[in-house]
Amino acid sequence: MASGVAAEVKSKLSVLEIVGEAVQLRKAGTTYKGLCPFHGEKTPSFVVTPARDSWHCFGCGEGGDIFSFVMRRDGLTFPEALKRLAERAGIQIDERTSRDDARKARLHEVLENAIAFYHAVLTQSKVGEPALEYLHGRGFTNETIAKYQLGWAPDGWDQMSKMLGARRNVTVAELAEVGLATARPTGRGSYDKFRSRVIFPIRDASGAAVGIGGRVLPGTKYAADPAAPKYLNSPATPLFDKSRTLYLIERARGEMRRADEAVLVEGYTDALMAHQAGFENVVASLGTALTPSQVAVIARYAREIVLAYDVDPAGQHAGSIGGAELFKLIGALAAEETGVEITRVRVARLPEDKDPDEVIRETPDLWREAVRTAQPIIEFLIDYYATSFDMRRPEGKRHAVAALVPLLREIRDPVVRDGYLQALARRTGVEERVLLEALRAPEPAAGKLGRSETSGQPSRFTADAIISAPDSIDTKSELRSITLDERKLLRLLLLVPNQQERVADTLKAVGAQLPSTPARELLVAMLADREKDCDAGGTGRFERMRFLESLESELHGLAIALYAERGPDPNELDDNHVRIGVDQCLLALEADRLKLQIEYVATELVEAEAVGDKESKARLQETNRNLYEALKSLGRRRQETSILASAGGHR
Repeated sequence: MASGVAAEVKSKLSVLEIVGEAVQLRKAGTTYKGLCPFHGEKTPSFVVTPARDSWHCFGCGEGGDIFSFVMRRDGLTFPEALKRLAERAGIQIDERTSRDDARKARLHEVLENAIAFYHAVLTQSKVGEPALEYLHGRGFTNETIAKYQLGWAPDGWDQMSKMLGARRNVTVAELAEVGLATARPTGRGSYDKFRSRVIFPIRDASGAAVGIGGRVLPGTKYAADPAAPKYLNSPATPLFDKSRTLYLIERARGEMRRADEAVLVEGYTDALMAHQAGFENVVASLGTALTPSQVAVIARYAREIVLAYDVDPAGQHAGSIGGAELFKLIGALAAEETGVEITRVRVARLPEDKDPDEVIRETPDLWREAVRTAQPIIEFLIDYYATSFDMRRPEGKRHAVAALVPLLREIRDPVVRDGYLQALARRTGVEERVLLEALRAPEPAAGKLGRSETSGQPSRFTADAIISAPDSIDTKSELRSITLDERKLLRLLLLVPNQQERVADTLKAVGAQLPSTPARELLVAMLADREKDCDAGGTGRFERMRFLESLESELHGLAIALYAERGPDPNELDDNHVRIGVDQCLLALEADRLKLQIEYVATELVEAEAVGDKESKARLQETNRNLYEALKSLGRRRQETSILASAGGHR
């Protein structure tokens, strides 16, 4: 997008107009009220404040700007919402982005041509008959095969490449760029990457082709080759990132939103059979390791997740490990300001020796019941670890408790935590008193991160270096898309990364979000960069160059603008004063939230007085007094931190 598009969109489109298309609003003082579209309510608690360019529901806690509203309403990502609103505002996309979009559109077209070729080979040639017979044997109908464009990659070195080159003018370079072919060392021609495999097209949430998956056919030479993987996905390309992709998300997202539940399976055939049988809220994770990015995709459409992995030993292990990581991720996801909540994670227990697609095909009622009665993730993990280790031996008990206690610490509700503590005591034979001691013991220190968290890179960017970069931007335009307090906070977090997780935890603890969608998305990206380091075997360090390279163009400019903004360098302050600076920003944001509540209560008071509702009036007056007292207390805390900050502190 052009520099400052988000800010320009906000200046040209009224939040009242955008929200008013989906919510019937009536004026209430300086605000507008209506029934929240995101949760059922009979009394309006949804408020639009034009002066702030914001909306907020005091019933469910959702809120934000026009971008977050369109994202929440239509299940879009921030880039998708920004593009849609920019087009509506008549804002031109810059030339570089237009070139990128045109290039990606061509790559989508190349993939669609390849998918059509594979589908034709499967359904219209003798070569594809064994694969078609295999799919029919697995229970797939011709309608499903056509609807999902399943295909067959013939056993030839370059049949697909030659056909597309001759009939669709597709070049070897284009095929290589989408991961379908590899150029020959001689420079003449190419090798097809997918050969003698059943083809499953992979699409993004909007339905655009981004990659393909291929499965070897049983009984072929490839199936007998131990070096040939059973399943093969497209490699990472400009269109495809396995860690951010879910198979059949384009078909499942509507039903996921309606049911408020996503069922996650491991493989293509499991998801396909579910959809064929009418269970359309099922997606596949394209492998055993569920990623935070995939969970974030799910969270756009559903708040509940059911894991339904294979029941063989490998599948059970994947379910347990994926479940534990997912449970830990739930809190982090909320802290990362996605604006969407994951409320429950469960595990479906399927019959032994039956894969999900078999259960769905043979006994769909059993599948339906297994999903309905899926076990809460903590219960599943207690069972899993209690059977994975020998509970008759002290070492076995120690391993099980060590695996589960960190998960129990994640449970904030003491009543729920106590219930699971009792279940753990029963399964392991360890007394509750001992488990409580383990639970209350300090967590092992992860080790303090150094001031520089950039894997040996320089500790910070200089404004001059950034401004002189080839793709320098209009920083003032970019920064107008977020509030002043967000700007101060995000700049601190970028320059002193070891404060990022603390801020996320603080926001999570008070159930708060940053007001502006671009600010929320940037904080999400910071924490996602730490996840990448963990996934690579690191300690969760923030790497600036990796972080910048990972950003979509809509956020890249904002990040560069924050790095380039002139001002005091927080790296020249000691840790205590950096913390004070961060706290000042958080307190300012909290003050704004309290003022918003006070404005809301004021309009409620006026309405209560107008109808003579004495009971509501008394309750609201008490609420008003409490809010003003909280605001005064917050003001004193801000003053105290200001005094501390002015006391010096340079190293």
